Amino acid sequence: MKKSLLVLSGILAISTALAGCGKSETPAATDKGAGTATAAASAAPNKAPVTIKVQAWYTEAQGNWNATVEAYNKTHPNVKVVYEGMSEKGDSQEGMKKLDLLAASGEQMDVVMYSSASDFAQRVGAGILEPLDEYLKKDNIVVKDEYKIDPVVNGKYYALPGKMIEWFVLLNKDKLDEAKLPVPTDWTWNDYAEYAKKLTKGEGAAKTYGSYFHSWKDYALLALNNDMDNPYLVKSDGTQNIDNPKVRYSLDLRNKLENVDKTSVPYFEVVSQKMAYRDVFYGGKTAMLATGNWMVGELALNAKFKTVFAPYPKYDAKDTNGLTEVGADFMGVAANSKNKQAAYDFVKWYTTEGIQTQGLFFSGWKKADISKNVDAILKSGKPDQVAMIDKDSLLATLKVNKATKLVVPPTYALQQEKEYLTQVELFLTGKQDLEKTITTAKTKLEDIRKSNAK
Repeated sequence: MKKSLLVLSGILAISTALAGCGKSETPAATDKGAGTATAAASAAPNKAPVTIKVQAWYTEAQGNWNATVEAYNKTHPNVKVVYEGMSEKGDSQEGMKKLDLLAASGEQMDVVMYSSASDFAQRVGAGILEPLDEYLKKDNIVVKDEYKIDPVVNGKYYALPGKMIEWFVLLNKDKLDEAKLPVPTDWTWNDYAEYAKKLTKGEGAAKTYGSYFHSWKDYALLALNNDMDNPYLVKSDGTQNIDNPKVRYSLDLRNKLENVDKTSVPYFEVVSQKMAYRDVFYGGKTAMLATGNWMVGELALNAKFKTVFAPYPKYDAKDTNGLTEVGADFMGVAANSKNKQAAYDFVKWYTTEGIQTQGLFFSGWKKADISKNVDAILKSGKPDQVAMIDKDSLLATLKVNKATKLVVPPTYALQQEKEYLTQVELFLTGKQDLEKTITTAKTKLEDIRKSNAK
């Protein structure tokens, strides 16, 4: 326990440092697999209902959680599930920081969620999450057969994938038409750069850009994100992956678009003005935005113009079309929960049937139907906004998408991300060249790995 508290202290420090760039804006025994409705949870009618909390960063508007847990409660009368939001802004980093504080103080926790593999892995290392292997074994669930991604950590399962995140590119159809450009269906990052040139208009405060890259690490690994085998800055054993030529290419591409061609919003403006990527796109400041599929539900509520969709760009023209960065919300059971069985039952239900009931996100469950998933998400939106979403290009993009391997990194990966992004910032703001950026990042990442191996 003492070690866990020490690890938690380290997480809290890193969470505070990263909060400014956080993503805000993502068993009852049965022998029929994860999709079978849980029966045992309601098998003892005389027992008083147990209350379990589901804790995450989503606001009600972002997550439709009240209706979702109510749907579960109606079919599980011996359990009362309540949702507790951890951030009024819907900020995942703020929410996870609050979860860390709850864990450190011993407050009630039952079902918890984390928004990235690195955040999830770090909490596994801190002892916050309960292993699910015995529950899964009892239900005859083989995770890699039931789900599109396999969130195994050191041979054990501590969470199941909730919202499945795949990436694509949003494009402003009006700006495409004005530039006489077709909707891309198979393209490279070089093609993307050419589109950015043709879509950039004006000067000064009135300038609109072809492209926008946010401050997250995803945008510092553009061409690496859809590498089939190693799509992350470190490998699963923590050794650096900065030697991968796709990392160098990604940084060179960012510099070219932002500082040479001046067709993508400069990094300095992004961070100094604390730009919100949604506002940049909705406001017409950029014609293109590489982002995750959570934006479909958000567009259904907030679209300002006709939006079309294109696959995530390829590194090389010979690469397979549709390879995309993959991520998820990782939903698990808190190690200090007093109702672990009931918490697990909800996790299993939500990550299969429940997320479809929720009607806002794409499912990581293999049995989910993509077309029905899209229809449910669009149904939850506002008619005028839904009409601005080009469903044909959306479905075509989703159907061509192919997930890369999920890398669940070492528990100290957030430290490595922070160091890498520090070097990237120095490069994009002209304070060091590409060679020094790569060399220093490699050294820093290896130093962190070695210090954690002791």
